[in-house]
Amino acid sequence: MFKYYYTNIVSQATRSWARGTLMFGLFLIGLGVLILLLPAIFVFIAAFLFFITGAGAVGTALKMFFAQRKIDKLNQDDTEAYRKNVRIHIEDNSDEF
Repeated sequence: MFKYYYTNIVSQATRSWARGTLMFGLFLIGLGVLILLLPAIFVFIAAFLFFITGAGAVGTALKMFFAQRKIDKLNQDDTEAYRKNVRIHIEDNSDEF
């Protein structure tokens, strides 16, 4: 009378997860074998990546230092210009109420 369509979502998700884990494991094994066979190339690649990352970090730090120096100069000039000949007037408006 009633027909139930059974789809096991958990089973499909487990199969997909297992497939991805298998592929990742095979990739890591292949990478390990390549590193064993050709260590000089991977050392060069790692050194190159560290060098590029370090140079980028130094460049970013220098940009930040120069930007902060420029901001400090702008703030210093602005505060002196605004503080010259400043008078503060306080009016007593308590009689109006």
